[in-house]
Order: sequence, then structure tokens, then C-alpha cells
Amino acid sequence: MTPEHDNTGGVDAKAKAAAAARKRKMGFAVVAGVAGFLIIMGLVQRHSAYVQLAQETAHDAVPVVQIIYPQQGPDERELSLPANIAAWYQAPIYAQVSGYVKMWYKDFGARVKAGDVLAEIDTPGLDAQYAAAKADYNVALARYKLAQITARRWKALQGTQAVSQQEVDVQAANAEAQKAQVEAAQHDVERYAALEAFKKIVAPFDGIVTSRMADVGDYVNAGRGDVDSRGNATELFSVADVHAMRVFVAVPQDYADIISPRLQANLIVPQYPERTFKARFLATASAFNPNTRTVTTELVLDNKSGELWPNSYATATFRAPADPDQLILPEGAIVFRQEGTQVALVDDSNHVHLVSVALGRDLGTTVEVQRGVKKTDRVINNPSAGLLDGQLVRIVKGTPGYNVPPTLPAKAAAPSKDDTRAMPEDNRPMPESGGRQ
Repeated sequence: MTPEHDNTGGVDAKAKAAAAARKRKMGFAVVAGVAGFLIIMGLVQRHSAYVQLAQETAHDAVPVVQIIYPQQGPDERELSLPANIAAWYQAPIYAQVSGYVKMWYKDFGARVKAGDVLAEIDTPGLDAQYAAAKADYNVALARYKLAQITARRWKALQGTQAVSQQEVDVQAANAEAQKAQVEAAQHDVERYAALEAFKKIVAPFDGIVTSRMADVGDYVNAGRGDVDSRGNATELFSVADVHAMRVFVAVPQDYADIISPRLQANLIVPQYPERTFKARFLATASAFNPNTRTVTTELVLDNKSGELWPNSYATATFRAPADPDQLILPEGAIVFRQEGTQVALVDDSNHVHLVSVALGRDLGTTVEVQRGVKKTDRVINNPSAGLLDGQLVRIVKGTPGYNVPPTLPAKAAAPSKDDTRAMPEDNRPMPESGGRQ
């Protein structure tokens, strides 16, 4: 091999080595570039995720609220209160004489007339006293007659030497004393005769027998009724006049202004759940009970058919005109804090302002607001306890069928990927007064 050939081979080997070195450098450069690009992309994505997380955190840190507008009060107020139905007259009947029940003639539910005999009492002791009183009367009457005869005789001898004036006056006085004894004995006989009449227990008025505590052979005490084995005294009978019924209702002080002679009520009793009875005003106590702050109001309703029974429970519903200009809010919108009764309002910049209000009547689920808010105020419904004055809030819509009033017309909900409890922000008020946003 010639020297020229050897030099050519060495040059090719060096060229190949240089080309291989350049390829390795280029590969390293490409790998480094890709690695740097990936690192930069990772940093950019991480920064973007950090910024997005910070934005979402700041967004979620703003409290979510739902707002409502004060509504006008109803034209008519409705109030339902518990009531007690009592008989027009109801009388417990006790024994006026002591003895044993001889017989009873009227049982539970019997219709009686005034004077009807309910029961008879056997009183052997009273009968003996009555007989003795009549005997004492006869004795006193005989003595009085004798005293009269003696007095007339002494009167005839008056002025003669046979008798003195003193003796005549004594006989005349004795006759008067005997007359007084006769009158006392007569009153005693009349008293026992009256007690004898009480042996018959009679109905005091027309009505029905609502209770019978007497049985044949029972011993009863005068004025104390039927004494049981424990010594408790109960009435022998109870009679109630149910041609009309009295209805007693305890009206709260807040609603006392509805009481007037024109007041009427609809009554519902448990035994007739699908029927309504009309009751009209009869009287009122015109004074409040200091313990309950209620006034006893008495109503009356006819009961000629006897469908209603005494001591029944009923629900009385009153209706009275209301002030339509009075604003009302749900009870959940009221905040009770150390500063007093407040509501949380939202201004145009979505900042909270706690405003003190004066409340009126409690209407059940709503309450009257006498001052502190206007119709155009945006009020937070169900504000949280941690809500602060001046705090920024985010307004969301209510959920149809959950916290949107049923009085509002139903609207088709636009599809959204947001949770129904945190719907997209929309500060535009709804057209209906009193609607939630």
C-alpha cells in the first residue's frame, strides 16, 4: 500500500469521528432543549394553576346569599286558635240531705225537663226529726191556746179586788211568749218540710244528663255530694243545657284589635273534620291575663240538633281586615343580635348593611315590619350568624321548588353545570315584587 492511500484512510476516519461527535452534541442539545421546554411549560402551568386556585379561593371566600324583597301584607288576616266548647248552662247537682240513694231514674244522656226527678234519697233520720218538729209544734200550739184562755180570764177580773194588775200583765205576757213559741215551732216544721223536699233530686232546667255518680245504696252527705272510699266528694248528677253552646277562646294581645261585636269565627271539631260551624261574638273579658297576655273571648253558636257536646276541643279561625300597606318579611330574614332586631340589606355594590327594624305582628311564617325597610330594599334571606356589616357578598338565585316562593310563576331553568345551591351570579332583580334572586 502506498503512502497516499494510507493518508486518505486516516482522513476518512477523522471525518467520521468528527461527524459522530457533532451528532452527539446535536442530540444533547435537542434533549436539553426539550427538557428546558418541558421545565418552562411545567412552571407556566404551575403558575397558571396557582393563579386560578387563588382566584377560585378568593371567589369562594365571598359569602353566597339569596335576596328577597319586602312584600305587601295581606288584605285579610287569618288567625287560628284553640277553643273550648261549653254548654249554655251546666250544673253539678249535690245532695242537700244526708241519707242513702233509694233509686235513680235518669241515666247518662237522658233528656230531662226542669223539675224532673233524677233520684230519691232515703232519710230515716230526717224523717224522725220532721215528725219530732211537728209534735213540738202541736205542744207549743196547745200551750199557746191555754195561755190565751188564762189571759182572757185574768183580763176579765181586771179592776176587781180578786186580782192585781201585776198578775193580769203576767198572764198577758205569757200568752205572747207562747205565741212566739208556736211561731218558732212552725218555722222549724217548715225547715224540715223543705229538707224533706230535697229527698227528691230534680233537674234545675231543661237539658241532658252528662254524668251520674249516684247508685242505689250509696250514702251521700248533705251539701257534699257522693263521698267515695277515699273521702272525695263528687256531684250526684250533672245536667247541661245544650240548645246553644258557649265557645271560649284566649286571644293574644297582638290580635285583640279584631275583637268587636261583629266578630265571627269558623269552628272545626275533631269529630267532624269536614264540617265548619259558625260562631258569633257574645262577650269579652276586656282584660288580659297577666300570665298568658291573652284575653278571654266568648262566642256562641246554635246547637239545636245536639251535635256538639260540652267540653269539646275546637279550632277557631278568625278573619279580620289587615293593612295592605304593611310590609312583611319571612321570619328567617330577621336577625336577633346584641344590637337588637335587624335585617341584612345588600347595596348596589353587593356589600352588606345591617339595619335595625321594628317588628309588628307575627303572621306565622312571616312577620310584619313596621319600620326600617322599604319595598325596594334587597334583603338577605336566612343570613348566616357570621355575616358582618360592610362585608362583600355574592348573590345567587334561589332553587325552584326549594326556596323560591310558590306564588311566583314557574320559569324554565337554563341548563348549568353549577351546583343548584350556588348558581351563576345574576344581580338583575326579578320583575315580581317579593321574588327572590
